[in-house]
Amino acid sequence: MVKTRSSTFNLSKLANSAPEMPTYQYETIPTEDYPEVRAFELKQSMKEAPLSCDPKTGQPVRRVISGGFRPMGLRGRSSPTVAAPSCSHDGGPCCG
Repeated sequence: MVKTRSSTFNLSKLANSAPEMPTYQYETIPTEDYPEVRAFELKQSMKEAPLSCDPKTGQPVRRVISGGFRPMGLRGRSSPTVAAPSCSHDGGPCCG
């Protein structure tokens, strides 16, 4: 048992429970036969390969990447602006 300020957790139960699988978002890729885009979600193990076709229609699909991570204290704030690196060349391409 682990005590925190607000609650007590039983770590042995947590260690023995099955991990929650992530939910992935997919959308169909329009084709001549299926011009409409269909969006759907699927729970998959992280070890599984992404789907390549829609289980219902057989239409090709792509995994949609959305959201992102932002620390709790930064929610609602705008992202800091990062200046592009300056180049020391006289009008030539930057060497990185």
